[in-house]
Amino acid sequence: MTKDISVQMKGITKRFPGVLANDRVDLTLHAGEVHGLLGENGAGKSTLMNVLFGLYEPDEGEILVNGRSATITSPATAISLGIGMIHQHFKLVRPFTVTENIILGLREGGPLLDLKAAAHRVAEVAEQYAINVDPQARIHDLSVGQQQRVEILNSLYRGANVLILDEPTAVLTPQEADDLIITLRGMAEQGKSILFISHKLEEVMKVTDRVTVLRAGQKVFESLTQDTNKQQLAQEMIGHQIRELKRGESAFVMALAGAGEDVGIEHHVLEPSRTQATLTVRDLHVNDDRDLTAVRGMSFSIHPGEVLGIAGVDGNGQRELVEAITGQRPITQGQVWLAETESTTWSTRDYIDHNVAVITEDRQKEGLVLNFDLTRNAVLKIFEHPTFAKNKLLKFNAINEFTEKLIESFNISTPNPHVAVGTLSGGNQQKLILARELSQSPSLIIANKPTRGLDIGAAAYVHQKLNDERDQGTAVLLISGDLDELFALSDRLLVMYEGQSMGILPIEKAGIEKIGLMMAGTPQSDTASA
Repeated sequence: MTKDISVQMKGITKRFPGVLANDRVDLTLHAGEVHGLLGENGAGKSTLMNVLFGLYEPDEGEILVNGRSATITSPATAISLGIGMIHQHFKLVRPFTVTENIILGLREGGPLLDLKAAAHRVAEVAEQYAINVDPQARIHDLSVGQQQRVEILNSLYRGANVLILDEPTAVLTPQEADDLIITLRGMAEQGKSILFISHKLEEVMKVTDRVTVLRAGQKVFESLTQDTNKQQLAQEMIGHQIRELKRGESAFVMALAGAGEDVGIEHHVLEPSRTQATLTVRDLHVNDDRDLTAVRGMSFSIHPGEVLGIAGVDGNGQRELVEAITGQRPITQGQVWLAETESTTWSTRDYIDHNVAVITEDRQKEGLVLNFDLTRNAVLKIFEHPTFAKNKLLKFNAINEFTEKLIESFNISTPNPHVAVGTLSGGNQQKLILARELSQSPSLIIANKPTRGLDIGAAAYVHQKLNDERDQGTAVLLISGDLDELFALSDRLLVMYEGQSMGILPIEKAGIEKIGLMMAGTPQSDTASA
């Protein structure tokens, strides 16, 4: 029967120049269920949901809402059909109150706006769905989790029966993510239909009733959640059997797929170091682009053969910290030392000359010159080295030979070394950055979200390389918003909140609940200072 089907998407195809984002995808959503849409980065999940919400028009296919064919040409059309979408990046006016944000753009109550009555209606909807938020609170005073509740409330207030949530836990602490799951289950029990987009197996298994897997734009798997498991979902996501991988590779793949803390990764025992710290940061203060303090009194050190992970919700000073300790942003107070040499006032060139490897957050804007070929990108930081230049003239044979060795050693898929880097896949672009940065045997690697936007296979390769470097005695500073990645690689975890350190924990003592509390601003008494 179709009466319990809220949405059907039949044969949806969406093309962009050079990309088939969705390839004849079918999806059926039932009333009162949470339906998980699972897949790697680039699998086509967000594109499919943007089609449903009217942000894109499909090139082929049909959408039925409550059994009737619907042409959804805009978000306004979607909202009128009872479809709401909560994006990763919230669409809220920060100085406004919760109520003002929710009624923004609505025409109700006649020519005069009655904010008191509107706040009362907002409170009624919030109470109905057990969403704990103050209608009079201003957005800039709310936590990220509370802001997300406002977005959900915004859709419910407009009468949404279908809610699309795009990677909703990506910006939340673990405790906020658990609260969200309770809210979603409660909404489903009241008959709402929830589309839950994710690439995290643990949360999909916890919250959904049914799960669909997309891979390379195609629907490859669908099942009731209770009839499948993490292992099966992971292999559907990546396209081959997990057991065919080497033990270390399979553990990294399961960690990257969000299978939880216990995925079989063996952490080496970190002995108390008596060696000189590779990087020391003391009482660091750094301002952001608005000249407001973004990093407040940060202190830590990293020793040879150690990965120090930095956890925290995005926007808590991580970017400013990285830029300060790589010479890209001035330090207003405090000191930075590279081994026994103070580097507080160093430029980016100074760090390059002292063989510090940096894997940037945005490989295309900061790590590579996309219209340069592989050879020029391979020596981008070291082209003045005597190996590659003499009397200010480049030695092209030496550069070509060096690049070909990197391509072979790091398994970079490319027709030849002379194609533009912009034509390579994201994974191969990241492999080139790794090859360039690691080719000089650095003593320190600063890796800022090194697997951002990569598929699981490419991300697992990056993890393995960082792990290998650590085992060879390199110090690694890993900044990531992905707790699974941090737990997979780190020996110790430092948590940042509003630019401050909430403490440092050995990985064996860093449980999800404890780290989550620290991410929300609660220091832990049993943490180490540095």
